[in-house]
Amino acid sequence: MSYPEDLEYPEPRYHGDRGEVNAAFRPAGTPPDLSSPGGSTHYLATSESTGGEFGLYKVEMGPRSGGPRTHFHKAISESFYILSGKLELYNGEKWITGREGDFLYVPVGGLHAFKNVSDEPTSMLLLFAPGAPREEYFERVAEMTQRGGEELKRFRIRHDSYFVEDFDPGTV
Repeated sequence: MSYPEDLEYPEPRYHGDRGEVNAAFRPAGTPPDLSSPGGSTHYLATSESTGGEFGLYKVEMGPRSGGPRTHFHKAISESFYILSGKLELYNGEKWITGREGDFLYVPVGGLHAFKNVSDEPTSMLLLFAPGAPREEYFERVAEMTQRGGEELKRFRIRHDSYFVEDFDPGTV
């Protein structure tokens, strides 16, 4: 394999000469940050803890757990990496079954959805880039969904989540 002479890396953001001690470790046994009857979410790396670079979350879904309907993001990409079980993933065109080790990348603006339709639990990593403050979304989405209507739509838009069902077909 040949490599180009001029590699394009981002501009340096650290300007020191020796590096620094600033790593963050989260032990595997750390309890979830959010638990519900349908599963749990671990805040592995939040937008705040990464300086806005990315957000990484471990999501555990119980059997037959619904996920969000078809939506897209205007400011962030979203990636899914299946750790265990099976997960139905909508790639904007069709539903595909993701299994352990499968990965789906959804660029900014890409339609997507996911749900667990199996009788077994599933676990995945969700990566948002750049980082966004998703914690409030995860913590309040069930409550806001129950409220519905314009309040739910405003909540979704506040969190860069544009659901197809919220708009007329000609406005998406």
